[in-house]
Amino acid sequence: MNVKPDFSKGRNMAETAPAFLSIWNMESYYGESYIVQNISFNVHEGEILALLGRNGAGKTSTLRSIARMDDPQVTHGEIWLDHQPLHTMRSHEAAAVGIGLVPEDRCIIPGLTVEENLQLAQIAPPVGWSIQRLYELFPRLGERRKQEGVTLSGGEQQMLAIARALARDIKVLLLDEPYEGLAPVIVDEIEKTLRIIKEQGITTIIVEQNAVRALELADRAVILDTGGIVFDGSAEEVLENEELRAEYLAI
Repeated sequence: MNVKPDFSKGRNMAETAPAFLSIWNMESYYGESYIVQNISFNVHEGEILALLGRNGAGKTSTLRSIARMDDPQVTHGEIWLDHQPLHTMRSHEAAAVGIGLVPEDRCIIPGLTVEENLQLAQIAPPVGWSIQRLYELFPRLGERRKQEGVTLSGGEQQMLAIARALARDIKVLLLDEPYEGLAPVIVDEIEKTLRIIKEQGITTIIVEQNAVRALELADRAVILDTGGIVFDGSAEEVLENEELRAEYLAI
């Protein structure tokens, strides 16, 4: 008899280990369709976590649930950030306590220059990195500070979206498909930046279809399949486990 392998070693770590960000038994839905079903995992301070899975597995929904966006709706469970209950907050309140979401479409504001996009992020406290510090992190943005943000290249827009998140005083950076459509040399540059951000103690969750690149960057990985967690463990373990990758990541 063929027995399907169990890759869920370490699952539900929120029940056994202290964490900076904890998701407990969370369920989310769009309309009448459940997308995320009873998931629990931890992310530790300063850690990079790769949140992986096939299309439709619930990765983006999980990020949006953590950021307390209006969709999807979270109907059950708890989300805690540094002892603060995110699950009781609206999106602007979650942003104020340290959640920074960089969505897949980047949401660069038309009609505003690079610098104006950054200034707008700092209108209300808490203010994060100074604009000058952001230009040191992303020299290309400094060179294009007076250029309209939406006219930047795809890679430069991704840099601007990350810089705009850092312009706030964030504790957790949520990245949805940051490498999409970018040349490998630009991905290298963004990964270098993410390592610098990690050195500053900022926690990062990255959702990325380029799973190998994400795993090479990450400390740990959580893999979703049809809205549930099928693996929670080290990124190295996923890279070394061909059967796991083939089963849930098709790589």
